[in-house]
Amino acid sequence: MAGKFGRTVEVRDGNIEKALRKLKKKVNNSKVLMEVREREAYVKPSTKRKLAKGAAKSRWLKKVNQDKLPPKFY
Repeated sequence: MAGKFGRTVEVRDGNIEKALRKLKKKVNNSKVLMEVREREAYVKPSTKRKLAKGAAKSRWLKKVNQDKLPPKFY
């Protein structure tokens, strides 16, 4: 079992800081930490729906505010 699997980063020229930054970026982009945090505690389906509805509402309000015309100063 000499093959690499999972999230790996190659350390070049002993530059551990750069390799650590790359690893953090890979983990963040793959959303592994977000999934782990979600699985830490059980969330009831009704609570999930409530959170999703609130997120949708905030997205909609943000879009409405962006589409709003600027005030006239005259």
